[in-house]
Amino acid sequence: MSIVIGSGLLFVIVIGVLFLYLSPEFGGAPTLEQKRIYDKSPNYINGKFINKGNVKLDMSMRDMGKSLAGFFGPTPLTKPSKDIPVAKLDSLNIVEYQDSTRLIWFGHSAFLLQISNKTILIDPMFGKVPAPHPMLGSNRFSKELPIEVEKLPRIDAVIISHDHYDHLDYGSIQKLKNKVNMFYTPLGVGAHLQKWGVEKERIVELDWWQEVTHEGLVFKCTPAQHFSGRGFSDRANTLWSSWVIQSEKDNVFFSGDSGYGPHFKEIGDKYGPFDFAMIECGQYNEMWPDIHMFPEQTAQAGLDVKAKQIMPIHWGAFKLAMHPWTEPVERVTNRAKELNLDVLTPRIGEPINLNRLEETTSHWWK
Repeated sequence: MSIVIGSGLLFVIVIGVLFLYLSPEFGGAPTLEQKRIYDKSPNYINGKFINKGNVKLDMSMRDMGKSLAGFFGPTPLTKPSKDIPVAKLDSLNIVEYQDSTRLIWFGHSAFLLQISNKTILIDPMFGKVPAPHPMLGSNRFSKELPIEVEKLPRIDAVIISHDHYDHLDYGSIQKLKNKVNMFYTPLGVGAHLQKWGVEKERIVELDWWQEVTHEGLVFKCTPAQHFSGRGFSDRANTLWSSWVIQSEKDNVFFSGDSGYGPHFKEIGDKYGPFDFAMIECGQYNEMWPDIHMFPEQTAQAGLDVKAKQIMPIHWGAFKLAMHPWTEPVERVTNRAKELNLDVLTPRIGEPINLNRLEETTSHWWK
């Protein structure tokens, strides 16, 4: 019996190691030449990227155990009782759209942005499970997307905030890569894209406070307080960021993933005010308070960046923490009222037109 058990354990270990090293899901690694470039960054110390103020990211073994027990335990209301319905969008609607700036939310932090007659995807995680294997995560809250990836028309640019599975998805990139003109990422993330078949000529990596122009638009890579990594040994090998997207008429902010910190006010002072800000609000826990914001902090971050309107994101699609799935939007809405801050809560797939924002607020989750 002991031989059988031992053989079984050895088999599982071997399969796990092979999966870790052979599966394309884990992405690529920066070359020595790329690391020499990163050495010039103030955010890259001793071969790793860091947060401002050297914020600690390590959890104790006790907290890690509590986190895993809570995630796999029967915590009530962490997922909706039935699939979330989504508003549908067709490819012709995207191709023919020439009105003012609009966004389509795909749930969590994924967006389609149409601005100055350009079509942009932000953190296009369109997969079913935010994990390297379906058995390692829970399914998306909705069976459908506003539009299937295969039906998306030509995409001018993809903007990525960091390399975690709920923001950078191998399967989505495989379906998108041949219809995207350019990819814009923080330092290091391009190595994953190259590993997955995207030519380096179509990838632009930026450090915090760097910017690039794209056919009349300006993309500015701005700080966030988070971390990165897709495997067991690549923690902080790539940078994480927020983004500013500017046209001649509109100024938009996307927070990516971030704990609350002084960088929001820095961004607001340097690049604000913003017409619209998509700010993280979900997947928080007292065991990791520095890398994800609580909803009340989301509202404050909206004030810090000087946003006219904010939209809570990073919720409504996946269970990645133990709070009730509607708690983020309810708490941030309540706090925003106290701060006299406008909050938009559109349904997944519902167009968000920056000229008609008042039309896209509802309590659809109820």
